[in-house]
Amino acid sequence: MSKITYIEDMEQWRSEFSFSIPISIRFSETDMFGHVNNVSPFIYFEEARIEFLKSLELFTSSSTDKAIPVVGDLQCNYLKQIFFDQKIQLYVKVHYIGNSSVDLHYMAIDEKEEIALTGRGRLVFVQAESGKPISLEQSIKEKLANA
Repeated sequence: MSKITYIEDMEQWRSEFSFSIPISIRFSETDMFGHVNNVSPFIYFEEARIEFLKSLELFTSSSTDKAIPVVGDLQCNYLKQIFFDQKIQLYVKVHYIGNSSVDLHYMAIDEKEEIALTGRGRLVFVQAESGKPISLEQSIKEKLANA
């Protein structure tokens, strides 16, 4: 496996995940060759990210009145092919907390317990009315840091 720039030690990185959701690969997410289309992992990342934020109570109407999390960037590394009807476990964790943003990392584990996908992305918290970045409240930083 080639070096992934945002991962220094793969075994340590992998061991740091705790939150995950199951994903069943749907037929509509595959291409004419039968494997997952290259855009589908971004949908899986979104599903996991939303469930992760909900688990921290950061994706409720009361928590998003002041600050809305929006994707600033997102990337995926494809390590193994994934096929229709396959089951994966999609993990997400906090990697870095900034002033108005948080970097999240993603990992998809297949049925053989092998890493099929890795990813990372930055969520920027913006003010609901203006769309401008807003400093994260200390309570949000604490929830993210303790995840």
